[in-house]
Amino acid sequence: MKNYFSSDFKLGVLGGGQLGRMLLTETQKFDIYTIILDKSADAPCAQICNEFHQGDLLDFDTVYNFGKKVDLLTIEIENINIDALDKLEDEGLTIYPKPKDIRIIQNKAQQKNFYKDHGIPTADFSHYAYVEELKHSYHNSIIDFPFVWKATRFGYDGNGVKIVRNFEDLENLPAGECIVEKLIPFKNELAVIVARNNHGEVKTYPVVEMEFHPEANQVEYVICPARIDKNVADKAREIALKVADAFDFVGLLAVEMFQTQEDQILVNEVAPRTHNSGHYSIEASYTNQFEQHLRSILNLPLGNTESKVAGIMVNLVGAEGYKGDVVYENIEEILKIDGVTPHIYGKKITKPFRKMGHVTIVNENIDIARKVAQEVKETIKVISK
Repeated sequence: MKNYFSSDFKLGVLGGGQLGRMLLTETQKFDIYTIILDKSADAPCAQICNEFHQGDLLDFDTVYNFGKKVDLLTIEIENINIDALDKLEDEGLTIYPKPKDIRIIQNKAQQKNFYKDHGIPTADFSHYAYVEELKHSYHNSIIDFPFVWKATRFGYDGNGVKIVRNFEDLENLPAGECIVEKLIPFKNELAVIVARNNHGEVKTYPVVEMEFHPEANQVEYVICPARIDKNVADKAREIALKVADAFDFVGLLAVEMFQTQEDQILVNEVAPRTHNSGHYSIEASYTNQFEQHLRSILNLPLGNTESKVAGIMVNLVGAEGYKGDVVYENIEEILKIDGVTPHIYGKKITKPFRKMGHVTIVNENIDIARKVAQEVKETIKVISK
């Protein structure tokens, strides 16, 4: 086996945001030399990695030249230049997740077609090259309100997704390529993280339940284990494994799903990396998602994915009406509560709904954890000076 630990091996990571920052905790634990590329000089990873390079992740030469400096390349964001990764892979660089998988996942229309082609259950959808074409479909009664509009590229944290309920909503959509999905009246939004290494060893984390902010369309709470029947949870894990298998995926794959009123499981979308829905695992699991990501891409034995204790994650986002140097108001108050651990992402400037950190709440009892999570959410505020 290759020696990754306290050696001259260099791990490259495309993206230096909060996911990279939490991954660095694990590379430091294992003493793996880690090099980060990010467009921002003050990215959350910039001060704490072994080596930091500033550059545009969508620029071919920048990504290609960065790849030449490392022994293995991984990502913490999927909006990157895939052509550069293809060339690096052709030249022999190991890249996980595989560029072919990231290419499909980058485009929501390609992603949805992939599910259809592989018999993976997903909501019905239509694909439009531009919004005028979508309006034409509405005028010709091909589609009807309400529906979910999604930009095919560059959506994140609720950006690039809108529920369209009337013609005014339709008029206000951005112009580019999009998909339109039937609005599913679902019981729950669920997620399963799958870890898979190059030997084909595969493990799933327990099913989590996600509660969303109604306006920002951002996850407010991630609850593990999900409060659902065992047969629904088994079905969700089974479908997540089917998705990872269809991609022949190596790395960590977060599979977001809907549980319908009839207890069907429909895949919404996937992320080929560590994910917001797995942050609870840092405190609650035997092996957290960031360590597991390393184990999977380095082809090491996968760790135990079970939870030691029930865990709930609360996102800390910038409060509305505040922009500027960040202040975490009442953080001392939440630190007085048992089982509460804040994670601050190192972003110095806050703005409304920007992800600035998260808080994990652990408890033997999921209902008590959920009450504490509510208290945490109502107590701590992310404001500016």
